Amino acid sequence: MHNNSHFQPFWFSEALKKESDNTVTSLKHDIQTDVCIVGGGYTGLWTAIELKKQQPNLDIVIIDKGLCGSGASGRNGGCMLTWSTKYSSMKKLYGEEEAVKLVQASERAVYEIADFCKENNIDADLRLNGTLYTATNKAQQGAMKGVLEQLSKHEVNSWQEWQHDKVQQEAGSKLHCEGFYSPAAASVQPALLARGLKHVAENMGIKIYENTPMENISTEIPISITTPEGDIFTKKVVLALNAWMLEQFPQFKRNVVLVSSDMAITQPIPEKLNEMGLKDGKTVIDSRIFVHYYRSTSEGRLMLGKGGNYFSYGNKISKVFDSPSRYSKLLRRSFNKLFPKLEEEKFAATWTGASDRSTTGLPFFGQLDGNKDIVYGLGYSGNGVAQTWIGGQILSSLVLEQQNEWSQSGLVSGPKGSFPPEPIRWCGAMMVRNAIRRKECAEDNGKSPLWLDKQLAKFANAAGKADKA
Repeated sequence: MHNNSHFQPFWFSEALKKESDNTVTSLKHDIQTDVCIVGGGYTGLWTAIELKKQQPNLDIVIIDKGLCGSGASGRNGGCMLTWSTKYSSMKKLYGEEEAVKLVQASERAVYEIADFCKENNIDADLRLNGTLYTATNKAQQGAMKGVLEQLSKHEVNSWQEWQHDKVQQEAGSKLHCEGFYSPAAASVQPALLARGLKHVAENMGIKIYENTPMENISTEIPISITTPEGDIFTKKVVLALNAWMLEQFPQFKRNVVLVSSDMAITQPIPEKLNEMGLKDGKTVIDSRIFVHYYRSTSEGRLMLGKGGNYFSYGNKISKVFDSPSRYSKLLRRSFNKLFPKLEEEKFAATWTGASDRSTTGLPFFGQLDGNKDIVYGLGYSGNGVAQTWIGGQILSSLVLEQQNEWSQSGLVSGPKGSFPPEPIRWCGAMMVRNAIRRKECAEDNGKSPLWLDKQLAKFANAAGKADKA
């Protein structure tokens, strides 16, 4: 049976309750395989499924130290967004042509995942109702202009500006003063998607061992991975550990910052949400650096999340990530401000997710220390629900040593830039975080932020969901 004695984030415990077969298989003896994937979240599962689709005879094993999807994949906000608003960043990093390709790939990913769920009967409450990027104060207005002009120039602009009244009506909040809508986005119950992918993978003949942590990896040939009760001898390895990568591979310690995204969800209140105008599954995102994001579920709950709260010292995965949010007061304040009519509504649950933010705000893929038999990907920076599908395409292409658009993508260049070492990194992160909070608070109150706060906030520009004009 699943071990439910410890804290489970809301989506994940909801997903486990729906599973009729609760058996967990752990690895108990030595095995040999063609490909071993470490990490049973979205990235690992999409990679395995793609490999099996292309080469049905491939013997594939996935191991996860907990249950599949119990990391970031099962506890994010369930907002399937694209990279279109990161076009300027991507152009700077990878050039114009590649940036256009990545915008298109990220939009295609949303529809590919929706189709995959339909074809495989994964009921993940996936609703293709698009997304609304808004401004909630004067200072945020006009921030999207630059990036949308560039998208239009390349004819890849799926965004349209909505009238002020329509924005407030569809977003269910009077706080929004500007809004752009794109149909290429969805919301999903993230843990049901992860568990659904696990089920499909197993039906394809992929072996999955849960509660089976990797304790060690030896890169001799054959590569061997040590787990508590058995060794895995394998030709190829995929490291799909995301935030957990840093525990075993210190070479990435300075390439990402672990930061919490904190979420709260209400009891079902469908009538109230309907009255407010929240009638479908569209996601609403504001223009802060530490963004607010929210959306309803099909049973009429309202989920609100906020990024950029807890920064982990030394990038340690601390207990904070496995307990109710310590920022529930902050979430409550934001919630009441956005939805004054719902002030009386108690939160049914709060939880925390670890997001691995890279210096660019984009993930990176590569070969571990130049070894073509061990590939990795991480750094989704809180924007990975749809993008992990791309991760699966890239990593499967690298495993099969294919020369294609995926293996040659600009994202396959290892980490781009690093953060300073500790304790400078953490102190710097705190300074920048607090400056952003003061800056955004001043802007909310229609005041001019301090010059220094504005300068410090620029260090975190890559952290926003959209490039700033």
